[in-house]
Amino acid sequence: DYFNGARLVVETSKDPVYSYSGANVTLPCHYRYEPDLGDKRKIRIKWSKLRDDYTKDQDVAVAIGKTYVAFGDFKGRAHIHRAKHEASLVISDVHLKDDGKYRCEVIDGLEDESDVVDLRLKGIVFPYQPPRGQYRLNFHEAEQVCQDQGAVLANFNQLFQAWSEGLDWCNAGWLADGTVQYPIRLPRKPCGGVHLAPGIRSYGPRHRHLHRFDAFCFSSALRGEVFYLDRLAGMTLEEAKQSCQDAGAEIARVGHLYSAWKFLGLDRCSAGWLADGSVRYPIVKPRPNCGPSEPGVRSFGFPSKGRFGVFCYKER
Repeated sequence: DYFNGARLVVETSKDPVYSYSGANVTLPCHYRYEPDLGDKRKIRIKWSKLRDDYTKDQDVAVAIGKTYVAFGDFKGRAHIHRAKHEASLVISDVHLKDDGKYRCEVIDGLEDESDVVDLRLKGIVFPYQPPRGQYRLNFHEAEQVCQDQGAVLANFNQLFQAWSEGLDWCNAGWLADGTVQYPIRLPRKPCGGVHLAPGIRSYGPRHRHLHRFDAFCFSSALRGEVFYLDRLAGMTLEEAKQSCQDAGAEIARVGHLYSAWKFLGLDRCSAGWLADGSVRYPIVKPRPNCGPSEPGVRSFGFPSKGRFGVFCYKER
């Protein structure tokens, strides 16, 4: 489209921009006129976030001249960096939910051009089943249990990335867009059949109140550290919580343990309590008497009694 004989061009990064929880990130966006109109024009810049389920975009920030306003969860965290022909979005203290695609829109009178940039958080996807057992969560409960674990419901890109890195899980779980899926590396009879190729199996969108499944949670790299405490006779869950508090920390959540295992190389062949009442331990280098021959976070489930060590989490 041409107006005044000039064309408006908007460009963002073609490659995904990578960040992690708690960091600051800039999503680049530049615009120009072909041929250059030279004079300062009064333009409006609008950033919005595309939703996983393709419903209406979520408003992030709008700028006209030097004034800008950020919306909702982005208030106080997002601003638009204005320089000559620049319209980049700066997000501080990145949240887990910020992962996704963003649209940079430049509006000059009736002219309106946009481009999309992908923000991806470095993180880890883990399947989650509550203490009550398999397939007990509707969509809203799944959202809540992930939050309780210091995580959010994973989106499809995150699950696909986890599958390509080796995640194989035969139980179906909710994703952020309200679909139910599960990742299979090794086709086998109970998991969709032997003859299906490896991949992400999908049940498609499910009823968010009525249908019940597990959850796939996504947690990012940590701002703090996870450490292990033990006593000779072990601890009950209540004693474990108290021990972490005494050490100036909190009892770790499941998301903390997975992140410490993946990003900080936490390797511990001793089982410890976590905040949800589960007992787990992280193995980076598999060895005899420490479970299967693959690295991973091993689980003892939710023991009603028993004495164990504890994993604590401390913010930096």
